[in-house]
Amino acid sequence: MTDLWDDLLSCLHLSPVDDVDQSANGDIRVFEGGNQQLEYHRIFGGQILAQFLRAARLTCPDKAVKSLHTVFAREGQADARVRYEVTLHHAGRSFATLTIIARQDLKVVATAAICMHVPEDGPDRQTIDEVPALLGADHRIDLGLIPWETRSADDLDATTAGPPQFELWMRTPSVDPVLAPALAAYATDLTLIGTALRPLEGFSQRGNGTAFTSAVTSHTLWFHRPFRTDQWLLLRQRSPLMAHGRSFGLGDLITEDGALVASYAQEALLRLPH
Repeated sequence: MTDLWDDLLSCLHLSPVDDVDQSANGDIRVFEGGNQQLEYHRIFGGQILAQFLRAARLTCPDKAVKSLHTVFAREGQADARVRYEVTLHHAGRSFATLTIIARQDLKVVATAAICMHVPEDGPDRQTIDEVPALLGADHRIDLGLIPWETRSADDLDATTAGPPQFELWMRTPSVDPVLAPALAAYATDLTLIGTALRPLEGFSQRGNGTAFTSAVTSHTLWFHRPFRTDQWLLLRQRSPLMAHGRSFGLGDLITEDGALVASYAQEALLRLPH
């Protein structure tokens, strides 16, 4: 776990690129990031989400990301660094808006539209279902790409049918809270397709490329409140729809004491054999 954890953290430290002609490109800032070294030599989409958030925060360090909408254009390759071209469209006292293009060798891997906000005082209300008690250590599971402790009562690797719902407790090692949005975004990209597959007897999330074909096409996150990932968080997911070769999933990120801190949605290509 330590190697994958350290590998991920190193990917979150983006390097500024200074060879940008500002007169030609306008208010553009460019960063580069390394990639996780995974067995299948492709870039995990969660890494791109996390690096988008880090590039936004480096561009506007006085504001927090309010929302991120990402569209994945093509598969990224792990043997080439990703270049993040940030265009700052507006930076006011309260809000900032920017777009980011992620490229490898001039090819667009993904694009993002991001809104940032300075936290303000105001009414504080939420309406969510009650949060269950934290599962014990006997419910630990291994999700492979997530290099920290995770617990669940359900098994997305099981091929028996179940409801299109999934709850996952997670907690990272001790880490700077400024990285919390990026680490949370990374985690939200992994299990929504598996959640959508649960009602289908004979299928599980491990069948991609053999029993079915899947790929995330777009992913959106909204951040509601500050939080830490080195304290327990519940990912509560559901998939209300699968149609026309696509799946759709929704999720909430909730603290152990019941505070809703983020929400997310994902659409993915999901082709099953006829």
